[in-house]
Amino acid sequence: MAPDLGPYLAIAVFLVVAGMISLLMVMASFVLAPRAPDPEKNSAYECGFAAFSDARSKFDVRFYLVAILFIIFDLEVAFLFPWAVALGGLGVFGLVSMLVFLGVLTVGFIYEWKSGALEWE
Repeated sequence: MAPDLGPYLAIAVFLVVAGMISLLMVMASFVLAPRAPDPEKNSAYECGFAAFSDARSKFDVRFYLVAILFIIFDLEVAFLFPWAVALGGLGVFGLVSMLVFLGVLTVGFIYEWKSGALEWE
């Protein structure tokens, strides 16, 4: 005997309809989209200089270092908010562990600063 799948019929119909609508939209975008690029789209927009000839051009490693620094300090702030909320329940162990965490980040930042990774010459 087959199990009663009646309650799942609405979900199956929803998935089929959603799949058909998404497939229809993708096909419509291929049919209706303009093929020739607009010269206004390729012109200099907000940055003020012309588009690069190749999107895979090499960037200076300092861009990546600044991006990594941003992520590290963004995560640091993301860890500080819940820690500050739960500080009363964590006690001295929570305070010491967060001070060690902030110390490691500070040492890493000082090393990067002293090594000249943040200099833009």
